[in-house]
Amino acid sequence: MTLREILVLVSLFLLYLFLQILIVRNLVLFDYGFCFLYVACILLMPNEISQTWLLLLAFATGIIVDTFYNTLGIHAAATVLMTYLRPLVVRVQMSQRIQESRVVFTLQELGFTDFFKYVFVLVLIHHATLFLIEAGSVSLLVPTALRTLASTLFTTVSITLIQFFARR
Repeated sequence: MTLREILVLVSLFLLYLFLQILIVRNLVLFDYGFCFLYVACILLMPNEISQTWLLLLAFATGIIVDTFYNTLGIHAAATVLMTYLRPLVVRVQMSQRIQESRVVFTLQELGFTDFFKYVFVLVLIHHATLFLIEAGSVSLLVPTALRTLASTLFTTVSITLIQFFARR
């Protein structure tokens, strides 16, 4: 990776965190759909970054969000699990692309269908973990499932729209 690519990644990382903490935090659809845009920090990282560094970055991202949300580590846990499972999802969904060349996780590079599937599956893992830990009870399974599905769709569509309108 070149210095320019690293600077772009760092600036995008900071931008997504600031957006989450300052603006997106207040976006809620019908008390069920929450947008956690900060997961894009991890989802859009290139495939060539080591898994160890990515896990550390995911933990740091989750802890930063937990600090501002006052949630005691549930964002960190969900983000680390999502990051841990990311190589498996990439291998299953994009085995052909991985063998061909360097994979860049953007809408322009993957195309709409592959990008949407990639983001949807990983965001679903993140949100299911987040809301199940938050619920802490099986008796809240139906509301938790509804919240997970609504939030997953909201976050996935938001990330896809940002990618759609992003210009390089």
